[in-house]
Amino acid sequence: MDAKTGDISGCPFDHTSGTRSLHGRTNADWWPEAIQLTTLTEGGRNANPMGEDFDYAEAFNAIDYDALKADLTALMTDDQEWWPADYGHYGPFFIRMTWHAAGTYRTADGRGGGGSGQQRFAPLNSWPDNGNLDKARRLLWPVKQKYGKHISWADLFILAGNVAIESMGGPVFGFGGGRPDVFEPETTYWGTEELMVDTGAQTRIQPDKNMDLESPLAAIQMGLIYVNPEGPGGNADPLLSARDMRTTFARMAMNDEETVALTAGGHAFGKAHGAAPSDTFGDAPEGETLENQAFGWLTDQSEIDAGNITTSGIEGAWSNNPTSWSHDYFRLLFKYDFELVHSPAGAQQWTPINPEEADMAPDARDPSKKVPTMMTTADMALKMDPEYAKISKRFLENPADLDDAFARAWFKLLHRDMGPKARYLGPEVPSEDLIWQDIVPAGKTVSDSDASAFKAAALGSGLSVSELVKAAWASASTYRGTDHRGGANGARVALAPQNGWASNDPDELGKVIAKLNDIRGNISLADAIVLAGTAAVEKAATDAGHSISVAVTTGRGDASADQTDAESFEPLEPLADGFRNYLRGKATVKTEDLLIDKAHLLGLSIPELTVLVGGMRALGAVAGNTGHGVFTDRAGQLTTDFFTNLLDMGTKWAPVDGSHDEEYVGTDRKTGAEKFRATRADLIFGSHSQLRAQAEVYAENGNEEKFVTDFAAAWAKVMDADRFDISHAKYHA
Repeated sequence: MDAKTGDISGCPFDHTSGTRSLHGRTNADWWPEAIQLTTLTEGGRNANPMGEDFDYAEAFNAIDYDALKADLTALMTDDQEWWPADYGHYGPFFIRMTWHAAGTYRTADGRGGGGSGQQRFAPLNSWPDNGNLDKARRLLWPVKQKYGKHISWADLFILAGNVAIESMGGPVFGFGGGRPDVFEPETTYWGTEELMVDTGAQTRIQPDKNMDLESPLAAIQMGLIYVNPEGPGGNADPLLSARDMRTTFARMAMNDEETVALTAGGHAFGKAHGAAPSDTFGDAPEGETLENQAFGWLTDQSEIDAGNITTSGIEGAWSNNPTSWSHDYFRLLFKYDFELVHSPAGAQQWTPINPEEADMAPDARDPSKKVPTMMTTADMALKMDPEYAKISKRFLENPADLDDAFARAWFKLLHRDMGPKARYLGPEVPSEDLIWQDIVPAGKTVSDSDASAFKAAALGSGLSVSELVKAAWASASTYRGTDHRGGANGARVALAPQNGWASNDPDELGKVIAKLNDIRGNISLADAIVLAGTAAVEKAATDAGHSISVAVTTGRGDASADQTDAESFEPLEPLADGFRNYLRGKATVKTEDLLIDKAHLLGLSIPELTVLVGGMRALGAVAGNTGHGVFTDRAGQLTTDFFTNLLDMGTKWAPVDGSHDEEYVGTDRKTGAEKFRATRADLIFGSHSQLRAQAEVYAENGNEEKFVTDFAAAWAKVMDADRFDISHAKYHA
């Protein structure tokens, strides 16, 4: 990648195809000369040096939390010669680091966010919007080294921002730890552009070209956390900037009030840096030379000492008190008219016309000097956009409202990807329950005898194996390991919007839930759905000649509609669920890729993916009861028929006309008679070499019992995926 422009033109990828890669640009595309470690993780080898037995929750709970916070507070004003602190205080720097660690979260797939400390790794460590945050992370190293395993980098990134706000008198709502580190980059689709923050491009939203922001993306350009502060594609139009802000913040789980509060509160502190043209500094960390030891964006030390640093290219502070919490941001925004100017680095920004000296900011290195404050185009949007302006004026007139709104929005920003409150650790977890935490009342463990009696009643209720399995899968498979949302706990499958999702066959689901409500007695509906589905799996195994007991937990609670932010659950509705052979419309990603993505969200391995698909097909658990992939004449029994018939050379497959290669017909090679119907999510297990290798195992004679046992284990894993309330397993690094 070109160090200055981020250009990777000439790359060998097809940009004209009707479908895109699920992964978009990879680190190998951006930095082809960097060493690759993937060969060392082949064969299931783990990159985590802490080992599988390390329990991060236990380690975190043993920390001297007060001492840790005291050390972080002292760090805020411990000015380092190699990277001096603006105004003698690193607080604003750490707020930006924390914001950018958490701010990549997006609602569409739950990816991004600060939950695993990904800012340490490419590509995020080298995104233009994260310029010079490598220094913030290096400033934290002595603290991390001191406390070691008791504080993850991921938690430290988040806690440092909280302490920074507190150290400058700002309001905070609380902090929850519990983010275990990972030790390799996570595979995330960040886009397909060939440039990072392409100054010649517009925003990803271009109405004149009928272009909206592609799902699941939330940032407006490649390499940005949110929006271009200069305006869409560098167009300094506050109203267009407001459009971009409203879209991207909504996709990061923030409404208009939270957007305004976060922008104003974050910009109460510190300054932007654009003191010199961008071609005066070096490459991003991932592309720098060995001797620079993962430092990037380098420039002359004398320039750093003088404060001549460039990151965003915009220069100046928003407030006249950049290291103290105040309400001057809105006061200055509405007190002055602003004119559009250029920073020393050439970026477009807004400066107040004829500011009073008292409203000017101190120089970042020389407090005896006064310099004008500034606003970005994104800041001006809070004044010019009618809806944002209403909120901004209310905060101007009612400063206490801003204090509360900022504290709550900041807390949400830092914790939105943490999932249920049961995952939070530490003494500063707020007692108040917030609706976006997906509240679930505590449930009661079901005794073995009561569970057995209920399972027998479910099997005798007249509901089929397929119906019970599908209802349990619909409930549990909403779980996303990315942001720990969804899952069976809470029985939200019975509430809007999930009870109306097409993937759940609403009429059939409603019938199942009504019957389970009739027979469940004191068992929660959430437990009843899981137990009934598990009973169906056990029966299907017995009918196939295998006796098993599927080990699932009980003790789930039932959430109410009042405890459910229905709108926030809409992004969890599956575009595709290959496990049920469901596809909603035509995607821009191959159906089989969406199946793999779903498996990743559920935390499944390749064998678990394979055995679950084969088992669900054998059980007839197919959305819409289409029969696609049900390669058996004994549906409802837990057999290996899916694999044996898929791999049978007596069947010839061809796409169905008009199906856009989404539906296939299998015919007898000798007679031409139709035998089966299938989708891409079925045939991929015969087409893809690695998946075929898995399918062959389960199609082999003698592995029938292994198949049943493996399916039972994978089924239980999905059913219990969200049980944070009973186990620390999710914290194992």
